[in-house]
Amino acid sequence: MTPFYQDEAVTLYHGDCLPIIAEIDPATVALVLTDPPYGVAEATDRFSRKRTALARSNDFPPVYGDDRPYDPTPLLRFPRVVLFGANHYADKLPPSASWLVWDKLDGLTTEKRIIGFDDNADVELAWTNLSGPARLLQHRWKGMLKDSEREDRRVHPTQKPVVLMERIIAAHTKPGDLILDPYAGSGPVLRAAKNLGRRAIGCEIVRDYCDVIVTRLQQMTLPLERAA
Repeated sequence: MTPFYQDEAVTLYHGDCLPIIAEIDPATVALVLTDPPYGVAEATDRFSRKRTALARSNDFPPVYGDDRPYDPTPLLRFPRVVLFGANHYADKLPPSASWLVWDKLDGLTTEKRIIGFDDNADVELAWTNLSGPARLLQHRWKGMLKDSEREDRRVHPTQKPVVLMERIIAAHTKPGDLILDPYAGSGPVLRAAKNLGRRAIGCEIVRDYCDVIVTRLQQMTLPLERAA
């Protein structure tokens, strides 16, 4: 398949990831880091329910495949894998003691939270086969309360911060290593890999999100110190 976008660090494919990753030798990939569809039918038209033109302009394209159960089996042939949202499909994964827990509140207690209805999780879980104990990652990312990308408009319903992906990549790979993200979404893994001097292959089936990824990849590379 011809890449949708390619630069010195990143190759992005537009299409179904399964035939693409089937052609990749697992031994060449230092880390699979991805945020696949959870199979929870995430609402992407949440803003338009307010029925204002401004709200409708903030809707997102649907997350392809989120309307059916997710099967992580094709990724389990890779030796080092991090899968976000895996609590939604843990019954399809091998047992692991090495889960990552992302604290999205970063120490903000319930008493200090904004009062009101909130159906978003305070933490997100990622299954890994990296060995070692479970780890806590703290980075505030709760509505308008964000420790990074404060000035950036949200572009994906399950968007993850680039700095969070940088921390995972920096901890488990070295410069020049190849990172694979089969469900690239808005491209935080690809952007993080490029920031840190890694190579990356990404796949995204929704064309609108491919356009978002290209825009983010073409922005100026951030300093490596950001991942510290």
